[in-house]
Amino acid sequence: MRNKLTLLALVAAAAVAGCATGPATLSGESSTVSRPMSDTTPVNPADARARVHVDLGMAYFEVGRYDVALDEAKIALGDSPSYAPAYHLLGLAYMLIEENAAARENFERALREAPGDPDFNNSYGWFLCTQGEEQQGLERLAIAARNPYYRYPSRPLTNAGLCYLRLKDDAAAEVQFLRAVQADAANGQALYQLAQIAYRGGRYEQARNHLIRLHQQLNPSAASVWLGLRTERRLGNHDAEASYASQLRSRFAESEEFQLFNEGKFE
Repeated sequence: MRNKLTLLALVAAAAVAGCATGPATLSGESSTVSRPMSDTTPVNPADARARVHVDLGMAYFEVGRYDVALDEAKIALGDSPSYAPAYHLLGLAYMLIEENAAARENFERALREAPGDPDFNNSYGWFLCTQGEEQQGLERLAIAARNPYYRYPSRPLTNAGLCYLRLKDDAAAEVQFLRAVQADAANGQALYQLAQIAYRGGRYEQARNHLIRLHQQLNPSAASVWLGLRTERRLGNHDAEASYASQLRSRFAESEEFQLFNEGKFE
């Protein structure tokens, strides 16, 4: 479940109406550097009808109703058979229900229709990382992150960090998470992962600082409280350790982390 929540947070933005018309490209650059289709106005009535269904389907996707998201994407394709955001939505929904062959097929179709769309490259890049194709996934994520039109570069940067973690490359992952935080100071996933990496490397003061920033931005989770407790324990800050223990007990008593605490399994 935690992996699915991570995916929901990172794979894509909901489609929202923009002010541009058509898939504009950057002058003088490759035609594959384009605005996200979610930021552009549909160019014909069929695409406009399809857009309504994709927007609705994305709203259902974001609350975990993948069945309805699939239905809305298919209705959109009935209106406009080449409408790339509908294939993207199909890819997302199939990925979350772990129908990986169908997810791959639809992501690739979306990218054939709009190869420079950063949302599509971000989503497909993360999908490839989850399929053991990390290098190919990182290439897609890099395309998304360097697109000057993309309003959410923190997403592919965070996904790239997670992808490097799958390769057990903490140093490369840390670089990506730092870039993600530079792009979005409130990126809780990146801050948490930076704290984790620093903790694993024995850099406990750095871990503490990342957690302070995280908890200034977002409400603590069981995982972040547990990491904070262990960090303060390593630093010998007994009052801070006790404060985290109290939070774990009062707010996350049903969590796996609280069970580990009760069992004294700090590492």
